Amino acid sequence: MHHPPAYRTWMRFFTPSPLHHRLGLACLGVGLQHGALPTVGPRTLDHHVAVIVDSGSGWFQGADGRRTPVTGPTLIWLTPGTPHHYGADPGTGWDESFVDFTGPATTAYTELGYIEPGRPLVPLSDTAAPRAAVGRIVRAARRGNPLLEVETGAAVHELLVSLRRARAGTGPDGDPVLHALARDAFQPLTVAEHAARHAMTPAELRTAVRRGAGCSPKDYLLGIRLGRAKELLAATDLPIAAVGRRVGYDDPAYFSRLFARRVGTAPVRFREQQRRSVPGGWSDRAPDPDHPPTIAT
Repeated sequence: MHHPPAYRTWMRFFTPSPLHHRLGLACLGVGLQHGALPTVGPRTLDHHVAVIVDSGSGWFQGADGRRTPVTGPTLIWLTPGTPHHYGADPGTGWDESFVDFTGPATTAYTELGYIEPGRPLVPLSDTAAPRAAVGRIVRAARRGNPLLEVETGAAVHELLVSLRRARAGTGPDGDPVLHALARDAFQPLTVAEHAARHAMTPAELRTAVRRGAGCSPKDYLLGIRLGRAKELLAATDLPIAAVGRRVGYDDPAYFSRLFARRVGTAPVRFREQQRRSVPGGWSDRAPDPDHPPTIAT
């Protein structure tokens, strides 16, 4: 009597060139698997792997030697040099996709908190977006695709972003503290004053922002302020001092120095390079980023 296989598996592996590695992230492989899969490890790898358990259950054992239950949807992070051992429940199995990747950008993604070596198991709220990124890698993996390495590398960037957004506990609008900081970013408030608005100490606010955005509150606010300042410089005739005030800096000299140091060019020079005013158009006023204009075709 013929018995169907206990599991199904499909995988492809790639060998990007040194030039492709210089793009930041290089995809080394992708796989889709379902069922009572064979146990993996114990082993140690020299690259990263994101294992997305969409549904089903099993177990994971990391460097500490403890065996932890795994129930989908969950992300399993396998990081270089870290021993690991895992498997699907032989009775229920699980639905899994995996992406192997490497490259110099993994260091920055780790510092920003997108990759968490100390947290190998990350519960996910939803796997639709990560699975879509994996799907792009799968489609690019056809043999003979001349864009293979660049397409798959770009999709790894997208995968890391979608996994970060899909972390359980992150709402559809993101972290409420970050959302409130962005709302109040143009007010001339210190970090301590922002923290007080949330009934937090400055240290608690720093921890929350670093966890949510991978940077300090000061840098988070600065990114939002400078982005808006660039829009005002490019799309309006507001004086430099007025632009500075609009984004929270009452001292025009300080604003200009800060802008030049972070952007690499003075506000007046940036305006000369990026001028976008169109006589008779609506570009005399920078559009609200949350309500962009609709351009009829």
